[in-house]
Amino acid sequence: MNIILNGSNGRMGRIVAEAVEQGGAHAVVAKVDWSYAAGDGYSELKQYEGPADVVIDFSSHAATQAVTEYCVSRGLPVVIATTGQTDAELDMIRAAAKAVPVFLSGNMSIGVAVLADLARRAAAMFPEADIEIIERHHNQKLDVPSGTALLLARRIQEARPDSELLIGRHENGKRTRREIGIHSLRYGNEVGTHEIIIAAGNETLTLKHEAEDRSLFARGALAAAEFLAGREPGLYDMKDIVK
Repeated sequence: MNIILNGSNGRMGRIVAEAVEQGGAHAVVAKVDWSYAAGDGYSELKQYEGPADVVIDFSSHAATQAVTEYCVSRGLPVVIATTGQTDAELDMIRAAAKAVPVFLSGNMSIGVAVLADLARRAAAMFPEADIEIIERHHNQKLDVPSGTALLLARRIQEARPDSELLIGRHENGKRTRREIGIHSLRYGNEVGTHEIIIAAGNETLTLKHEAEDRSLFARGALAAAEFLAGREPGLYDMKDIVK
């Protein structure tokens, strides 16, 4: 599989490139990053017109328009591994998915996909339980809450369609039955930990995923790229991989 890697000079971009080199089954045919000077790589996607099978985007949500327009114009599937998209950017992604296969996930870990499914099932089994999500990340992370925390919350909402998300508890008042609390911690070099507490009164269920190495996100992105091969246009995510 020939891969165009957007955001290749970022932390995750470098890890993906290394995973491709070690794996041997794929090849990065174009490295794209805004930081590249002439000769280092491509500074914009539109500069590369050569052969490719898929685009993997680990750049920034701010690149959404450029990424989606490029992929639609070339008929290329795309794995979007960025988070923090605005409503307008999400609309761009949905529009692109009508023309090409698009894989979008707030977290590229297969383990997190399993966690999300378990959380949905647990929420359905304990309809009156209090549910809190705690997410921990390194001190350089920009978006709050994390895309993964929102992914988990939305899977829980599939079992609780009347629930409401409370992003950080910052006012006095009792907890409501409908709320799903999300709390964000930022410190040190924490790779990423997500914990879901489901308290049913006389018993408490705790579900937890800890990312110990960022290479797991690279492996997940490559698995997503393989999943898109031969797919019809549409919007896909980790739920589709773990079905």
